[in-house]
Amino acid sequence: MRKACFRMIAAALLAVAGHSAMASEDAIVSAEHWVQNGDVRIYVWEKRSGAVHNRKVIVLAHGSATAGKESFDLQVPGYADVSLMDVLARAGFDVFALDTRGFGRSTHPEAHMTTAQASSDLNAVVDYVLHLRALERVDLLAWSWGTQYGGMFVMAHPEKVRKYIAYAQMHLDSPDLAKRRQKIGDYKAHAYVEIAEAGWKPRFYSMTPASDNIPAIVDAYARAAAETEKKTPTGPQLDMVSIMPMLNPRLMNASIMLIHGEHDDVADTVGLLPFFQALPNPDKRYVIIPEAGHMMMFQKGRQQFQHAVIDFLDE
Repeated sequence: MRKACFRMIAAALLAVAGHSAMASEDAIVSAEHWVQNGDVRIYVWEKRSGAVHNRKVIVLAHGSATAGKESFDLQVPGYADVSLMDVLARAGFDVFALDTRGFGRSTHPEAHMTTAQASSDLNAVVDYVLHLRALERVDLLAWSWGTQYGGMFVMAHPEKVRKYIAYAQMHLDSPDLAKRRQKIGDYKAHAYVEIAEAGWKPRFYSMTPASDNIPAIVDAYARAAAETEKKTPTGPQLDMVSIMPMLNPRLMNASIMLIHGEHDDVADTVGLLPFFQALPNPDKRYVIIPEAGHMMMFQKGRQQFQHAVIDFLDE
């Protein structure tokens, strides 16, 4: 299969908000943006290296727990390689991470938000970024539940996507979803739940050895999540246990990489290889990263993850 690689080793425009900052040691510029999608206001966090805009642009789609900035731009003293946004910015990308409705700083609807609505939010943000940078296509990386609304977007708008990375894509029979199905009653009863700081840590250790985690990073993520997600939407959980599968690989024509950690409890070869094989574009990769689980970008295998992402995007 040409270029296919199987290796076991993520709509309306509004003005940009005025905030920006410079990280002196890395010369990384950050900026806040707001995008209006109907009656929903979507927050977008941008990072890039230097003042000149790059032609390489990537949008990051977060999962079902934390918003974009906390997921992809976690800052941990002594660990400069934890922020995926900083890593990609240093590699020459302009990087944009959204908070879908219900998450972070974006509008929080009173009722359950849905995966389809998140896909609509992503589409609005991509349109905004395309206009902002005068481009026709962007790259997209989606994580966990983000692979569901990100995958929906790729199916609906292939003309807007150059390359797509599905990181930790869940499948119908994954161990994690089996556990979540037992909570469907709670998901239906409550549109949001509150998670204490300690409650953000178990995700690092589900099927992943403690030796693959770094306590300082786990603690930093838990603090950031608890500070930002005062209430977490259950709409993503409800969709994942009630309307899967949400994606049809035969309708995803972009150049695609599936990537996950060796210990991931939602993504594995049993569930994802058939999906991978059905992808129509021969320019595709399947990559498994050692010393990593579902929280791969924060775990010991994160540098191999980063290298695989950049290599695929720059090929």
